[in-house]
Amino acid sequence: MWVICIDLESVLFPEIWIKVAEKTKIEKLRLTTREIPDYQKLMAKRIEILKANNIKLKDIQKIIKKIPPLKGAKNFLSWLRKKFQVIILTDSFYEFLTPVIEKFSFPTVFCNSLKIDKEGFIENCQIKENLKAKTVKYLKEIGFRVVAIGDSYNDIKMLEKADVGILFNPSQEVAEKFPQFPKVKNYSQLKLKLNSLFK
Repeated sequence: MWVICIDLESVLFPEIWIKVAEKTKIEKLRLTTREIPDYQKLMAKRIEILKANNIKLKDIQKIIKKIPPLKGAKNFLSWLRKKFQVIILTDSFYEFLTPVIEKFSFPTVFCNSLKIDKEGFIENCQIKENLKAKTVKYLKEIGFRVVAIGDSYNDIKMLEKADVGILFNPSQEVAEKFPQFPKVKNYSQLKLKLNSLFK
């Protein structure tokens, strides 16, 4: 049996931190792993910025609740779940994604978690190291075959572990650096690619 493991942000849903940065007008929240490659350090910096600006978890959740999925994402994920077992694998956090998974009719999501203090500020984060790649590895070990779909550097290990890895609308830099993976630009192309795999 095949399982589809698919990234969330920039594949089905906008980049959450970018949207939070836009709404709060705090440019430093746009920092990504390109500027701070270590994800733990990046999150520590984000938490520091949020506290300095008196932004609590509930404030971020209000912003996320108003963000719509990427155009066509809901229909695509519905189509995908009718045909395959699907797991969304993301480096985001359960505390952020409650309103998101509701928009997608409650798919299975594996992600990280946050520690919240008594005042409602994000105090720390609990990162599951190599969550995406390890999930694919374990699924294969128990007998599943896996298609992995992602868009950026933090998805590459997952794509490498999968039986089939697909880059979804990657940047030119990512596309050129990882020519071994097929690339699609939109959901229509992704559907065609998946259909061609399972004829």
